[in-house]
Amino acid sequence: QSALFNFQSLLLVILLTICTSTYAHYVFPGIMDRNKDGVFGVFWKCARVGERLSPYVSLACLVMAVSCKFPFFWGGGKGWSEKGRGMVIVVMGRG
Repeated sequence: QSALFNFQSLLLVILLTICTSTYAHYVFPGIMDRNKDGVFGVFWKCARVGERLSPYVSLACLVMAVSCKFPFFWGGGKGWSEKGRGMVIVVMGRG
């Protein structure tokens, strides 16, 4: 199953993109700031989200790490459940 159709995998890809873009902007600010438009603008925007919402992003990464390490924690023993989705959405500030 691809990351587009699995909610947990999609969240993981988004979080990793935000964290990686934030780190790349910290290390190479000139390269990231030059590419604000176009395809690479997505990474610049992810870096901005990571810089401005860093406590929430780090909390979401922590919740994701726990849910990946202990899939039974969210219930059912089958990985991601409805309860788990709601928890991550609330933690990320969307619920």
